[in-house]
This record gives sequence, C-alpha cells and structure tokens, in this order.
Amino acid sequence: MRPRRVLLLTSNFPRWSGDTTTPFVLNLAADLQDHGWQVEVVAPHAPGAKRNESLGGVQIRRFRYMLPESKQTVAYEGGALINLRRNKANWLKVPFLVLAELVTTVRLLITRRYALVNAHWILPQGFVGALAGGLTRTPLVTTVHGGDVFDLQGKSLVRFKGWALHRSQVVTVNSSATEAAVYKLAPSADIRRIPMGVDVSPPDAEHASALRLRHRNGDGPLVVFVGRLVLEKGVDDLIRAIAILREELPETTALIGGTGQDEPELVRLRDHLGIGDCVTFTGWIEPEEVRAYLAAADVFAGPSKQAESGWREGLGLVFLEAMAAGTPVVATASGGITDIVRDVETGLLVAEGAPDEIANAIARIHNDPPLRKRLVDNGRNQVIESFSRDSSAASFAKLFSEITAGRRLV
Repeated sequence: MRPRRVLLLTSNFPRWSGDTTTPFVLNLAADLQDHGWQVEVVAPHAPGAKRNESLGGVQIRRFRYMLPESKQTVAYEGGALINLRRNKANWLKVPFLVLAELVTTVRLLITRRYALVNAHWILPQGFVGALAGGLTRTPLVTTVHGGDVFDLQGKSLVRFKGWALHRSQVVTVNSSATEAAVYKLAPSADIRRIPMGVDVSPPDAEHASALRLRHRNGDGPLVVFVGRLVLEKGVDDLIRAIAILREELPETTALIGGTGQDEPELVRLRDHLGIGDCVTFTGWIEPEEVRAYLAAADVFAGPSKQAESGWREGLGLVFLEAMAAGTPVVATASGGITDIVRDVETGLLVAEGAPDEIANAIARIHNDPPLRKRLVDNGRNQVIESFSRDSSAASFAKLFSEITAGRRLV
C-alpha cells in the first residue's frame, strides 16, 4: 500500500516566507496536511530562494535549471506565461526547465514512495507528471487553473497538453469555462470541478478602517483593484471608468494595488485623463494586508478581459476574497468569473472593455443600499459554503483517497 504522500509539481510557488507568488498552491498543500496527506513540493528555483526548505510545514525542493541563477527567468515575476510573452528569449530556456523538473521528479519518485503526483498547470507540470508517472507507475492528478488551457495555443503545445491530460488519472478544473476548454482537448478525461479555496476568516477591521479613512474622499465610493498590472486584467478600463464616474460622483477615489509589466502605461493613462488626484497606485501590497484593502473598499472592481493570446480568467480568486471580506464586486462576464459572480445576486456583471458599464455598475451599488446589502450577504454566504480553503482541501483529499483506494467514493 502506498503511503499518504503527495508529490506536488508547480512552476509558481512562494519563493520565501511572505512571498505572494501563487499563495493558493501553498495554502492547498498546507491544508491537505490537516486532512492527513503529507505534501512535498517540487518547484523551479529562483534567485535568492533556498534550494530546500519548509514553509507552513510543507517541504519544498527547488530545482535549478540555468546557471548562473540570475538567468532563471522563466517562472515567477508575473508567471511563466507573462515572462514568455514579455521576452521571447525565455522560450530557449524552457527545455532546460522541463528537463530539470523531469529529472528531479523521477529521482524523487524512485527514491521515495508517493501515493500520487499532483501537477499544477498542464505545461510543463502535467507533461512532466505524465512522463514521470508513466516511468514509475505513479498515478497523476493534473490541476488546471485556466490560463494554462486558454493560452499557449500553438499546434505543438496543444498536442502536448492533450497528451498530458489523456494520461492523467483525473483532471481537476476550477470552473465551467475551464472544464469546457479541457474537454475539447481531452474528451475522454475524467474531469472533476474542484476550485481553489480562500480564507473566510474576518479581515483586520481596524486596519481596514484606517485604510478607508486615509483614502476615501467624503461620501464618494472607494473603489479597489488588487492584482497583476497587465492589460488583460482590464485596469485600463477601470481607470477610464473612474474618469467617467467622477462626472456623477466627483468624490470617487480608487486604489490600484499590485505590480506588473504594464504599470507605466497605466500610470500614463491615469495622468492623461487628469485623475491623478483620485487614482492611487499603491504598489506591492503585503499578503497579510490584502484582505484589509478589500474590506476597506465600497466596491471591488475586476474588469478582466480576454488577451490576444487567448488567456482569460479561469475563476478569479480575488473576487472570492473580496466577497469573503464583505465587499460587493463588479466583474466582467468573462471566462470562469460567471460561476461565482451572478448578476444582481452575488455581484454585478459588465461586458468586457466597457468603461461606461463599469462606471454605471459602481454608481448603482453606491446609490442602492438594499442592492449592496444583498450582494454582500449572498457573496459572503456563497464563499463560506462552497469556496473556503477547507472545503477545497477536503475535496482534494477525498479525490486522492479515491485514487489510492482504486475506487470511486460517493
């Protein structure tokens, strides 16, 4: 009988304590241990990170794929998809990353006993997991987060993705949109919908109140965005919406939290529209402060839109975090967002690339207290019931037990 030990493969993971790089993967690994599964993580090394360490009781093994370490630029800092798009030379490093990850994974599977491999993102982890699992007869669960199936649409990459998915015992997805995209690639795959979970404990009320007092202007709404500052997140549309909104609600203010490659362009847009006095770029927000920023807002706005590469939101954990913090959300009807943001029930939905609709939705929430209360109550209840960290971990733990036992659990 195999031990209750999981080897988790990922290309993005916190590089050190306090790093906000895909914290949901670390959260899942830590939460699984509360359900009786020992999780060990394999991730790419990054400059300044330790090769081997423990975070939250989870053992991490980071493999080098380039020397000197400063040349390791495929993963992190926005993620592999962003880095490959930003610098085409990074594609030349991908084979080295895949080979290093494969060697590390096979060595661990041979020298230690694992019940299964859980690969996060199809490429390269699902591909590596399929190869390594096939060599060592270790079951593979591939977890698809959305961007990995919507993006990377070259013919060869699509074939690699389909091959990896077909060789997974189970494929988990985070939304109906992601599920539909996976089904097109692998119609015979065993697909289960298990979204990542978020922290549902109350945010720091004192810190949220202080932020609100500092940034809110009079009776105007305080609008907050937190995420990567890249064009596909729709921050440019949000900035244009704030300019429109100020005509009706001149005391409107906005906080834009995060960093990203398109930040300079977004700052220029804000200044060009003449709203530098009411739109503040906060820069990097420490992970322990994010929920306080969300709780401080009158509205969280996340107007994501499809990128030229095909990327779109697989689910949108930040919407769930905002709901958990008691903040109504405005979102685009894009990708998997519609699974969690149901119009006039758990949030307000707008079209992609429509600043006027964003402005109208924010004003509607501000001017209609009963609507606001309904969105807040329904949103928070939804997260507590279906999208908590513990709920997600329990579903993964049940799936892993099912695979280990070789039977389906009801």
